[in-house]
Order: sequence, then C-alpha cells, then structure tokens
Amino acid sequence: MKKELITDAELVSNYIKGDESALSVLITRHKQKIYSFIYSKVYDRDVTEDVFQDTFIKVIRTLKLGKYNEEGKFLPWVMRIAHNLVIDHFRKNSRMPKFDNNQEFNIFSVISDSSLNAEKTIIKEQVQEDVRRLIEELPEDQKQVLVMRMYNDMSFKEISENTGVSINTALGRMRYALINLRKVIDKHNIVLTN
Repeated sequence: MKKELITDAELVSNYIKGDESALSVLITRHKQKIYSFIYSKVYDRDVTEDVFQDTFIKVIRTLKLGKYNEEGKFLPWVMRIAHNLVIDHFRKNSRMPKFDNNQEFNIFSVISDSSLNAEKTIIKEQVQEDVRRLIEELPEDQKQVLVMRMYNDMSFKEISENTGVSINTALGRMRYALINLRKVIDKHNIVLTN
C-alpha cells in the first residue's frame, strides 16, 4: 500500500539512483494500461508481449543513459515509446494498425482511417519530425509553453502555474511561438502536408 503513495517521478529518480525495485513498481503500476494499448493496435498476444518488452528495454536504456527528463509524466512518455514501437512493427510488416484519437497522443496521433497506408504514415511521421525540429528552434520560453500546451495537453492556467507567469503571458508566448513557426515555415518553403 505504501508504494502507491510514491509518485512516478520519485520512482524514476530512485531507479536512476540505483534502486532496481523502483522500476518493478513502475512496471507493475502501468503494465495493464500499456499492455492493453499495445494489444488494441496489434491484436496479437505474442506481438504485444514483444512490443511491451521492447518498450521497457528502451525505457531502461534511456533512464540508464540519463537521457530522460521529467517534462511530462512518466506514463505518457512510456506510451509514446510503445506507440512508436507499434508503428515500427507495422512498418516492418508493411501493414498499418487502426489508431484512434487518444488523449495520450492528441495533436500528433495517427488518424483512424482504413485507407491510411504505410506511405502516408511515413509521410505523416516525417511531417511530425519536421515540426519537432522547428519547435526546437523556438526561444526557450515559447517552446516551453507550446510543448506544455500541444504535447502535454495542459491548460493555460496549468501552464501559468507551472512556469510562474501570468495566463496572459503564457497566451502571448504561445501566440509568438505559432507566429515564429509560421515565419520559419514560410522562409524555408517547408511543406508540412502531403
């Protein structure tokens, strides 16, 4: 019972500091949700097991290399890893899963569409990667607000509380982030659609 009181962030921190049992608690805590998510895409227990294991191998590597940063929450991060590994699985097998609009991947989720094929998915992933690269070019304060809003699905009130600025300042930073993204896209004639 007491373990449930420890947050994911504390468990991650404990694991990084050498407490191997902390990872076991995290896996136990989130296994059902992650496993169910993967299975809902692949409809195959063996593939689900493989993707689940690959997900946590990647999680362990990232944590051991010290490359994990607590921008969002642990579970959405792990779900993104699982999501990407499911895409990789289907790319290798040249067939695409049915993805629905899921709050874990709100803005960049793969749209549920039976006509979505591997080529369209690869184009969509390239566009997503281009957008991520463009976001990295933004000034830090604008990037922070945009990531919190678009990737972490935070309200401007939550962003305000997390960054210590007023709601109006957060709104302004978001506005300037979008303006700056448009300028860079126009300047370099970047095409973000297929």
